[in-house]
Amino acid sequence: MSQNARRPRRGPGSNGSSLNSTMSIVVAAVAVLLGFLILRDIGGSHSSSSDVPADPATIDTVVTDTIPVDVPVTETTLTLTAFKVQIANASKVSGSAGDLTTQLQGRGFIVQPAINTDAATPKQTATIVYYNPTSEAAAALVATTLGGVATAPMPTPIPTETGNIGEASVLILLGTDLAGKPLPAAAG
Repeated sequence: MSQNARRPRRGPGSNGSSLNSTMSIVVAAVAVLLGFLILRDIGGSHSSSSDVPADPATIDTVVTDTIPVDVPVTETTLTLTAFKVQIANASKVSGSAGDLTTQLQGRGFIVQPAINTDAATPKQTATIVYYNPTSEAAAALVATTLGGVATAPMPTPIPTETGNIGEASVLILLGTDLAGKPLPAAAG
């Protein structure tokens, strides 16, 4: 008998399929190992393979001390001609709103002609500066010029004889405390 006769005949591809199976197992094992290593790095588990501490000279040090910095504060100067003022006489002192109008114009403010309060507004003892929603800084400047009087948002209805203040954004409701008196000396 010949040697070919002693070996059982294998079908076509039978030798290659066992090689393919082995290769598939090796590729799968390598893929699992690589997947594990990638996931470990993504998870932040960067452990050193050595338990020996690193050389202190090779460690980067991050300094997190904070140093206070003085930030310069820039004051914004409000231009007196950027807004208009209306004075309404609530003091019932004749001519006092006109006098205050002249004094404020002398200081550089744009002041509309003086008017009276409406008939329903009682005589006021304290002067108050009212402002429209966007004119709070202008009202504060006017109040300071008057010697530090109170400010408040514009009431509704507006307490003037016409019920409005025209183009003005600030209303001075002049009380007896400032009626007929000179303005305080200008600062600076």
